[in-house]
Amino acid sequence: MNARQLEVFRSIMRNGTLTAAAEALRVSQPAISKVLRHFESQIGYPLFERLGGRLVATPEAHLLYRDADRIFREIETLKSFSDRIRDKRLGFLRIGASGPPTLALFPFAAERFRKRNPGVELQIQTLPAEEVAEKLVIGEVDVGLTMVAISMPQVRCDVLGTTQIVVVMSKSCRLRNKPEVWPADLAEETLISYGSKPHIGQLLDIAFQQAGLQRKTQIEISMSISAMPLVQRGVGVALVDGLVPHVGFKELIVKPFKPVVSQDIVLATNSTLPGSRFGREFSRDVKASIANFTRELALQN
Repeated sequence: MNARQLEVFRSIMRNGTLTAAAEALRVSQPAISKVLRHFESQIGYPLFERLGGRLVATPEAHLLYRDADRIFREIETLKSFSDRIRDKRLGFLRIGASGPPTLALFPFAAERFRKRNPGVELQIQTLPAEEVAEKLVIGEVDVGLTMVAISMPQVRCDVLGTTQIVVVMSKSCRLRNKPEVWPADLAEETLISYGSKPHIGQLLDIAFQQAGLQRKTQIEISMSISAMPLVQRGVGVALVDGLVPHVGFKELIVKPFKPVVSQDIVLATNSTLPGSRFGREFSRDVKASIANFTRELALQN
């Protein structure tokens, strides 16, 4: 017994005649008859009898038909499911992202992606870059979006754009009229920034050292968004990545930091696993989101 035999048997039961069954399956009547004879010889009992010129199903055929019909309904459901996947009306993309890209880039990128793929589920986990790397390696996320390249042999990193460190201050800050802020300008400010362990913290330490100063962070943060309420309250000045969503906080000013300290915006994938069919498409949406974020930032400043 095979799927083709069951398909022919089901078609005969549903359509009542060999001719109608052949038309439904788009094959010849002799082909249908041949499959049926072979099927009956395999199972060891007749499925149809000819009575008065009509094809009549046997009691055994009616017993068999119930499950045959159920099986083919499930196959039809599976085929429909497969067609939806093929036509990108069904699927999912699992994303592991650092905090800044999640807050600043994901909303715009997700909006673009979902307009084209409304049936695709997006799953996002906001994680440190180290955990994004781990989940990529074990296959728990399809793509990673981080602010630092992941140095692992099986992880491929593509730089989608860059962002520069900025200084965020309140409108009452004494530095508010400066076109740009240098390390020496921050000497008398309560500095809200990253510690020296993260890669970005190390880059900032180097920038201060080159200016003959030591970076002294009075309030240490791990995510730039954590600094915004503090700056809004006038607690201090934030030295953070350029993706910080300061727009959502009132009365804040953003100034360029000099010397320029840049961070890459990196899309990471596992080069040892089959690529997600939506990953490359999503990367284009992230690039568009970076461009949009840059335009909005220029307009607001």
